[in-house]
Amino acid sequence: MLDLGIVIVNWNTRDLLRACLNTVFASQGDFTFSVVVVDNASDDGSAAMVSQEFPQAELIANAENVGYPRGNNIGLRRLGYHGARDVDACAPRYALLLNPDTEAPADALWKLIRFMDSRPDIGAAGPKLVLTDGSLDKACRRGFPTPMVSFYHYSGLAKLFPRHRRFGRYNMTFADEDQELEVDSVVGACMQVRKAAIEQAGLLDEAFFMYGEDLDWAYRVKQAGYKVWYYPAVTVHHVKRAASSRNPKAQFEFWRAMLIFYRKHFRRGTLYPIHLMILTALLFKGGPGLWQEIRNPSHTA
Repeated sequence: MLDLGIVIVNWNTRDLLRACLNTVFASQGDFTFSVVVVDNASDDGSAAMVSQEFPQAELIANAENVGYPRGNNIGLRRLGYHGARDVDACAPRYALLLNPDTEAPADALWKLIRFMDSRPDIGAAGPKLVLTDGSLDKACRRGFPTPMVSFYHYSGLAKLFPRHRRFGRYNMTFADEDQELEVDSVVGACMQVRKAAIEQAGLLDEAFFMYGEDLDWAYRVKQAGYKVWYYPAVTVHHVKRAASSRNPKAQFEFWRAMLIFYRKHFRRGTLYPIHLMILTALLFKGGPGLWQEIRNPSHTA
């Protein structure tokens, strides 16, 4: 059994993917790992580059862009994770979702494994992510976008009172960025999940396309009784939006993801007048195209 199975979903980020894979295969520490690269029909030569320069990685070249969660699930299934209560005995002890626009220090993967080995109560963990300008990628430690948390964030209260534990929960701005703490979710750009947690929570929800699937996965990991942890002792560099900035549907997909997440986890406990307000706000943010998702949801849970 391997210690770590790494899944990297790529779409038209060949040069960043090369840098990412170089850092992964330069990793140091007493652990075993394998890498699955799932290419979502890139037209920039990404798949050929992986095949030629990184034969030690397993390449899966999709004929079309199937999205981020489905792409990751393809890689996870190749590693032996098939779904809730359906995981091969030989599947790696941990699965790591890693974006191709990240670069990890040589000891990063080993440190994350050692940390989670020391805390069997933690089902998922993520490192501190730092953007190219040196600032914190705020998405690396998140609160779930409940109706109230989202209101505090989008109303501007979170900016006015970033250190307030209630108003600043969306991005956990009340805590120092170097403070290790339990969070609702870490970001799928670098998200390590325990094998036992996947056995209970299942794989990523493919109703999402490129946002929100990590929040949903973390939510289900916590429902299974595990904790989710932000671990800033490890720092990973993140370009961010390297692929999504090229996708004209990215903004729409973000708001569509928020709609799916809200409907899946919070609709049943939301009073109808507030529900209408939430749908109106999402429609305003997501544009007319979101109306089709509201009328004919891709996820009815």
